[in-house]
This record gives sequence, structure tokens and C-alpha cells, in this order.
Amino acid sequence: MVEKENNVKEEQQELVEEVENMETQNDTVNEGAMEGEEVSHDVELEQKLEETTNRLLRIQADYENFRRRTRMEKEADAKYRSQRLAEELLPAMDNFERALMIQPESEETKNLLQGVEMVYRQLKEGLSKEGIEPIETVGQPFDPHLHQAVMQVETDEFDKNVVVEELQKGYKLKDRVIRPAMVKVNG
Repeated sequence: MVEKENNVKEEQQELVEEVENMETQNDTVNEGAMEGEEVSHDVELEQKLEETTNRLLRIQADYENFRRRTRMEKEADAKYRSQRLAEELLPAMDNFERALMIQPESEETKNLLQGVEMVYRQLKEGLSKEGIEPIETVGQPFDPHLHQAVMQVETDEFDKNVVVEELQKGYKLKDRVIRPAMVKVNG
């Protein structure tokens, strides 16, 4: 990428020098004509100057497009840099949530569960700081971009095409879905 940028800059500089040289030649021809000398206006020089100027403008536009594309790619990379890490951590988050659903029977189990809950909260906060948030599901209208319907049920509690139950949490990274939520939908 840096090599391409350098090549474009070199070509751009060469064309600028060529245009300046041609403009100097053109001015010399025009000055000669103004002093009364019989100098025919060099049409060929004018055309070459125009072609070189157009080429320079195209190269400048290409260079600006290249810079804009590069900037946009860098911004997207920075915006979604934590996606791979999140995709690796989501199964662990699922396991923590399943572990937190058990009912402790002894004091030892309660203490262990508190430790698991503390680690889960820290992971959740870390993901949240990176812009990774769970997708809302139950009671929401079914959205195929956010939800993956794995079951359809009939119930009077919810309107048609509304999520009834979440089977697996879905997550978004800023505006990008990194894992859709698996849900039951009221048919």
C-alpha cells in the first residue's frame, strides 16, 4: 500500500513538472507572438499540455480515491477489531450463564457460584466496553437480521411474529451482528 502511494506521488510530481515545463514553453511562444514576431501558435504543444493536465487531474483523483479507501478500511478495522475475540469468548459466556442457572444446595456451592458470577460480570463489562452488547429478544418483533428462529409456537400471550423465548443469546458489535439470537417465535 505504501509502495503504491509512493509510485502515485512520484508520477504526480513528474506530471506537475511536465505541465510546468509545457506552460513555460507555451508562455515563451505566446510572448514571441506578442512582440510582433511571426510565430505560429503551436497547436501540438497546446494539445500535449491539455493531455498532460488531464492525466495529472486523473492521477490526483485516483490518489484521493486511494487515500479515502485506505482511510475507510482503517476505520472499519479499528471499529471491528474486537470481533474475533468476542466470537471466541461468546461460548464461554454461554457456559457461565448456564452455570449461573443452577440452584446451590450447600454453602460451598453458593460461594463457588458467587465467584463464577463475579468472573461473568467482569467478562460482560469488558465486552460491553468494546461495544459488544446482547441483542434484545423476548417480546420483540422477530427480525431475521437479529434473530434466528429455531422453533415456532402458538400462544395467546404474544402477538404473531413476536419472540416468545430466547434459546441462545445473540450479540452485536456496534452496528454489526456477530451472532444472531436463537429464538422461539409466536406463529
